Amino acid sequence: MSHGDQKTPAIVSLLAGGIAGAIEAASTYPFEFAKTRVQLREQKGIPTPKNPFKVVIGVYRNEGIRALYKGCSSLVVGSVAKDGIRFLSFDTIKELFKDPETGTLSPLRSLAAGSASGVVASFVAVTPTERIKTALIDDARTEKRFRSGRHAVVTIWRETGILGLYRGLAGTTLKQATATAFRMGTYNILKDYETRKKIKQSTATNFANGSVAGIVTTLMTQPFDTIKTRCQSSRGASTVEAFRSIVADYGVKGFWKGTTMRLGRTVLSGGILFTSYEWGVALLNPTFATVKTTILKD
Repeated sequence: MSHGDQKTPAIVSLLAGGIAGAIEAASTYPFEFAKTRVQLREQKGIPTPKNPFKVVIGVYRNEGIRALYKGCSSLVVGSVAKDGIRFLSFDTIKELFKDPETGTLSPLRSLAAGSASGVVASFVAVTPTERIKTALIDDARTEKRFRSGRHAVVTIWRETGILGLYRGLAGTTLKQATATAFRMGTYNILKDYETRKKIKQSTATNFANGSVAGIVTTLMTQPFDTIKTRCQSSRGASTVEAFRSIVADYGVKGFWKGTTMRLGRTVLSGGILFTSYEWGVALLNPTFATVKTTILKD
């Protein structure tokens, strides 16, 4: 993201994005846990509540507080890499997509830049970490084969090789391409609009812009997220198998399974992510500017 007329340095985009990703993932994880539980196939005779708070309360009562954070470390590690790469990619690609004459970014180009950065993030970080997170959550309610995130990685690698860690790549990449397009694109569009209207940027506006971006992203990408979750269950499934199982279980409406849970998380996570990123940039920019000045003087 650009701040005023000053282009954010690549290292600042990477570090601020990684810090923001870690804060966002850890602070909103119980909603992510509830959403994933709902999207996985129900156990026979044990219906899953649609209310995210009921899911969280039920797991807390039956399995304890630690169960709510099953797979959290995997998501936090993945979010550091994912959001660091996503912000870095978006800031880099955005410069390439700018109109050469006006130097501005149209709404369509904002979405295209976001989509491209989402594809990069999916291949580099998102797919394997999401696979481990989902497998851990699914395994905790069924077979209980995995003792930890590391054990899950070793087991999946031993049984299916590196391709096992990239189970659900198609669904994850589709989700990341569209989600990042709408999340980064919407935030950038709102921020550009506020700049034109001379609306002062603050923590409140950053949080509001991020929350709106989160809502738009969730509603537009939920089917991809549901397919991805089915693909990345403890035993795994192909994209086609996941698609068929969702239709067989719930019909077309099943593709929006977990929307309420995801909205509960993305409204908060969008605000937290972008606010934390802007804070990170504000703190890191002066530091790296000083370092750069010192190096040039020497």
